[in-house]
Amino acid sequence: MAPTITSEMIHSKEHLSLTNKLRKPVVEKLFRDRINNSLEQLKSLLGPEILNHQSDSKMEKAGILAMTVCFMRRQKQYQSVSSSSC
Repeated sequence: MAPTITSEMIHSKEHLSLTNKLRKPVVEKLFRDRINNSLEQLKSLLGPEILNHQSDSKMEKAGILAMTVCFMRRQKQYQSVSSSSC
């Protein structure tokens, strides 16, 4: 005999779907908040680097990430040069 779907099962799936739809914006906001917080931390760690490139407007997230990549590459080069001179 094939399993039957009861009204309780349908209601449960509908309720679950509604709950997920209501939670999605909250979860996305938390995710965006974490990203923005991390970007602010990067901006503060870069310090003078940011001040040299920042215009009067708010710096874009992509710009902060690009500057971080450049900074990290320079740090890596500096470390390799300083370790080879020992």
